[in-house]
Amino acid sequence: MEVDLDSFSGRDWETPTDAAPVRFAMVGLGWWTREQSIPAVENAEHCTTTALVSSSTEKAEDVAADLEGIEATLTYDEYADGVASDAYDAVYVCTPNGFHREHVEAAAAHGKAVLCEKPLEATVEDAQATVDACREAGVPLMVAYRLQTEPVARRARELIRDGAIGDVVSIVGHMSDTILDSVDETSWRFDRDLAGGTTLNDIGIYPLNTIRFILEEDPQAVYARTESEQPAYDGTDEHGAFQLEFPDGKLASCTISHSATVTSSLRFVGTEGELSIEGLFFPNTQKVLRVSGPDIGGEFRPEPVDQMREEFDYFANRLQRGLDPEPDGEHGMVDMRAIRALYESAESGRRVELDP
Repeated sequence: MEVDLDSFSGRDWETPTDAAPVRFAMVGLGWWTREQSIPAVENAEHCTTTALVSSSTEKAEDVAADLEGIEATLTYDEYADGVASDAYDAVYVCTPNGFHREHVEAAAAHGKAVLCEKPLEATVEDAQATVDACREAGVPLMVAYRLQTEPVARRARELIRDGAIGDVVSIVGHMSDTILDSVDETSWRFDRDLAGGTTLNDIGIYPLNTIRFILEEDPQAVYARTESEQPAYDGTDEHGAFQLEFPDGKLASCTISHSATVTSSLRFVGTEGELSIEGLFFPNTQKVLRVSGPDIGGEFRPEPVDQMREEFDYFANRLQRGLDPEPDGEHGMVDMRAIRALYESAESGRRVELDP
């Protein structure tokens, strides 16, 4: 099997157009929006930031002071009321999970396309209401799974789809970071109503969704266990391990932690070979893809891309072409139901089947 090295950093989804850049309102100006999303859009080809929405006008104006092209700085209430809604075409929602619904519903009410951070909401019920609001308003909703526009993940999916390692038998995934070391007990991450959980839902969603994306299949059952070693995190899921059961007997085993060294990996073992990716789940990191099979073998270290820029440009390019972006809300709901089942399993100690 011949592998095009250039394709490991190429945009297989892109079609250039003469359409104007998509204008974004950034809803929620936490560190991720300021340090990752806004810089990504500044470097993007198909979109721009023209509005900032935060808890106070002062905070929005402080962020706007370092940017060009900002036409409106709004409070959440002003945004919900439709103030300056002609200043943007789409919204990016990046607030605590439990606030996603209200901000997405406001966007839908004003006819704006939505790129909403994952997970969709803190509960399955609120997530479904979010999806319903966009469907009823006829506006596109994309869930911000940036790994689905990561070129290495897309190439891995193609290789596995083409049988490069035979039939997949098992998958092993891991993601960890030190985020709990940088927040105190008042953080929204420890509020179940706002977060929906601590670690399983926050970073467990990365291996969960990426495995779904690469396999192009959804899990049928799950099993999970969580631990909290530090007294300050009592009652939260600081560390976790979970298993996903896929059709035809495929099993995925994943581990996650919010209190361990920053690292990530994903490995697929097949009947005729294996494929692994190091560094996959973090933006701007060096990705290393190793693959061995009957017709292919080697190690590839493509030039890293800005995952957030790819995500924003993909979303905008789809809108420019009049196409609905993917992954959509229904795709995100599969993860929401899986996460609920994972927490149910961790609390009960039992395997939990997912509704088809």
